[in-house]
Amino acid sequence: MKIGSLLLLVWLLIGLFAAYQRDDFSGKVDNCNKLATIAATAAVGPLNYTGVNPKISCNAVDVDVKVPQPSK
Repeated sequence: MKIGSLLLLVWLLIGLFAAYQRDDFSGKVDNCNKLATIAATAAVGPLNYTGVNPKISCNAVDVDVKVPQPSK
C-alpha cells in the first residue's frame, strides 16, 4: 500500500512539473478550461513526455436534440 501511494504521488508530481513546463500556471487560473487542463496534465503524469498533450474545454455545447413525436 505504501509503495502504491508513493508511486501515485510521484506520478502526480511529474504531471504537475509537466504543467509547469508548459506554462499552464502562468497568469490567473480564472476559468474552467485552464483548471481542467492543469488537472488533466497532472493526471496523465509521465505520459506528457511521450507526446500526450491534454487540452480540456469546459464550454457548454448546445446540442439540438430531436425527440420523436407520438403517433396520431
